[in-house]
Amino acid sequence: MSYAPFDGVRRVPVAVNEPVRSYAPGSAERAALQARLAHMATETIEIPVVIGGRRIHTGETGTVHNPCDHQQVLARYHKATPELVREAIDAAAKASADWSRWRWEDRAAVFLRAAELLTTSWRDTLNAATMLGQSKTVHQAEIDAACELIDFFRFNVQFAQDLYHEQPLSDHTMWNQLDYRPLEGFVYAVTPFNFTAIGGNLPGAPALMGNVVLWKPSATALLSSWYTMQLLEEAGLPPGVVNFIPGDAAMISEIALTHRDLAGVHFTGSTAVFNSMWETIGRNMNQYRSYPRIVGETGGKDFIVAHPSADAQALAVGMVRGAFEYQGQKCSAASRAYVPASLWPTVKERCIAMMAEMKQGDVRDFSNFVGAVIDQRAFTRLKGALDDARANATIVAGGGADDSKGWFIQPTIVETSDPAYRLLCEELFGPILTVHVYDDAKWNEILATVDRTSPYALTGAVFARDRHAVQEAMVALRQSAGNFYINDKPTGAVVGQQPFGGARGSGTNDKAGSKSNLMRWVSTRTIKETFVAPLDWKYPFLGA
Repeated sequence: MSYAPFDGVRRVPVAVNEPVRSYAPGSAERAALQARLAHMATETIEIPVVIGGRRIHTGETGTVHNPCDHQQVLARYHKATPELVREAIDAAAKASADWSRWRWEDRAAVFLRAAELLTTSWRDTLNAATMLGQSKTVHQAEIDAACELIDFFRFNVQFAQDLYHEQPLSDHTMWNQLDYRPLEGFVYAVTPFNFTAIGGNLPGAPALMGNVVLWKPSATALLSSWYTMQLLEEAGLPPGVVNFIPGDAAMISEIALTHRDLAGVHFTGSTAVFNSMWETIGRNMNQYRSYPRIVGETGGKDFIVAHPSADAQALAVGMVRGAFEYQGQKCSAASRAYVPASLWPTVKERCIAMMAEMKQGDVRDFSNFVGAVIDQRAFTRLKGALDDARANATIVAGGGADDSKGWFIQPTIVETSDPAYRLLCEELFGPILTVHVYDDAKWNEILATVDRTSPYALTGAVFARDRHAVQEAMVALRQSAGNFYINDKPTGAVVGQQPFGGARGSGTNDKAGSKSNLMRWVSTRTIKETFVAPLDWKYPFLGA
């Protein structure tokens, strides 16, 4: 293929964070979104497999339900067959022959256009799909499906520009260059239910760097994932660069992870699934063309630890917001808290008062702060945790569970005197915050407890007005969280401001929304061009 010539050093538009809309009563944005919600709630759409740009209806289908009204079917999706997964790998290879040779600026233009489409004509659709399909309130949908995904697309382009501009030293005798090549083969992107933006970024970031992708979206986020796929197509993403493969995760992974051309995995999900993927790759190392890049963000048991000097009101707000926004289903949601005995009566009282004001229900009612958990499996697991708390701890507030219409778990605070109690240790992924009250004099001991209680290290927060206490927490908990917050809840990372990811059992800490993540999707080639080549093999030291 021939390309139009272009001479000049191109610079991408400077990335800035997308402003968060308020959807205040009486605003035009609120009315437009409510109208889009009402229309989409009447639809039951068909979601196909997409391979090389072709929409394929296999006839073997699953359903997408509204978590707030689980009798409502929002979509029927067609499941990929093993033959189609292999066909998708072939389609990706065919697309790579062209896409990998595009100038990076032309690839960037696709994602910049996608960002602008999402800012304007696609915003209501992605927000409404996220609200209906994933039970996010209007605010949670706006900061995720709109703002964060827009930020991923725009900031990734800027980070790519920065990366490509990193070049080695040269002098008058030679020109040294780094060629940031796409990986050989395909990237397997596996995305979770809880963030529409992650659904766009996990396939999008490798594609921006010239790679081709097999995208396996979560079955419980298929509505928003399907609209994200269509957004990328409208923005000009060529057929086959991203292949959309809903269906049986085990079957798709078995084929993708054992294929010779697997170049990388971009994953967000459970630690157990990521571990099994890593094991599969390890067993098959002898057959890959190259060592696959394995990038994952997995589980978390995110903490808040308060010093006796902490502001009680700030702490209470941080606990309630951090634990209960999006029903505690954020990777970063506060799940355990350690509060000094001197503060706990005041903090408990204020938490209970705030929780009493929180409304829970269908997210289409904009007055609701809390929606439903994602599906019946999550509801059953969390109800079991509440039953355990009744038997072995104290439920301070909440504790209700009702799946008669939607999968509703009431925001709950559990108190325990046992720092090893299972709800302080196990990942729950729901609106349950377990509090351990500690003796004020045991600050350093409680820091050690926080560090060793969980195998995870994703997010955490310290509340203290005493700066020395902050420094002590910074040191003691240095390896305990990849994103650490001081006097703030441990959620709400913003692209370009707080690169996100954790280590230990929480993943590879490759920081989504940063240049370091993009670095995983290229393989550098060093090029040395000598302007005048030597003509004599002898070196001066050989002289008599």
